[in-house]
Amino acid sequence: MKRKSGLSKINSFLAVVLVVCLVATAVVIYKYPVITETTEGEDSASTGEEIVIDEFVAGTYGGKEFATVEDVVNYYVECYDYTKTLTANYTENGDPKTFYKLLGDENLTVQNLLVEGKSNSMLDGLVPGIVGGLFSGNVIGLPPSGNRDPQTDTRNDGKFNCTTSALTVDDVAMANVVDNGDGTITVTIQPKEVILSMPGEDAQGRFFNTLGDISGVVESISVLSFSEGTIDENFVVSYAGGKGVVTIDTKTGEITTADYEMDVHIDVKHANVAVLKNKSASLDIVYTNHFPASAEFMKESRGVVAK
Repeated sequence: MKRKSGLSKINSFLAVVLVVCLVATAVVIYKYPVITETTEGEDSASTGEEIVIDEFVAGTYGGKEFATVEDVVNYYVECYDYTKTLTANYTENGDPKTFYKLLGDENLTVQNLLVEGKSNSMLDGLVPGIVGGLFSGNVIGLPPSGNRDPQTDTRNDGKFNCTTSALTVDDVAMANVVDNGDGTITVTIQPKEVILSMPGEDAQGRFFNTLGDISGVVESISVLSFSEGTIDENFVVSYAGGKGVVTIDTKTGEITTADYEMDVHIDVKHANVAVLKNKSASLDIVYTNHFPASAEFMKESRGVVAK
């Protein structure tokens, strides 16, 4: 059976969150008039690429020589591919299973929820309940994987094989290396900014568990329409500023720990919902993975126990 990441529900989740925000605004406007119109031309979307990690410095780290950013990316890919060949024995709800040796968790938070450029405590209070009801973190392999079983670790209906990395230097805005002094190095990678990332098809989608095309979900919401423009113009999903930080044992080439943070900004403009006309909303999604996942998380979330 194919095991889906909790992220598989994220498209519906985002659409629900944004529509709830816009509908709830009707109540806020009439009962608590604290949300005001933004001035023409204001835009909270990303305005360009920003490097959020340290610059690369050529040198020898952990006995490995890195002369360029490309060297760093290629070494990450090499170690990613090797680490994903390593498996271990587990039980899942009592049944014997073979999964990746290195398994991680996933978590998602919604931040900076704005309607008409303003926040409101009532709207902020709605979000935790929606998140908790629609998103449940899974046990997964290294991203862009959404699966813990190497036999079924694909995305895009099997078109994108996640057992090896497709990342290239052209996908990377910056990468750097730190020598930890114990035979390990830490590699940090920031992929390039992408609008509406598709798994396996762009810089973000070859590094993170990106959301894919959510416009179809938005179009299916019957109560939502747009006062002007197309859905592609009015529903903008921007990926920027995220990074991955991995620790590698240079003697073996194995990734031993890793933390990934994918940052997504969503803007909705000219939306019509219920009595509201030509309104805007925005929010930030922070999606994280930590490796290795704790024994407690694996057992409580999916009944997975290492033998």
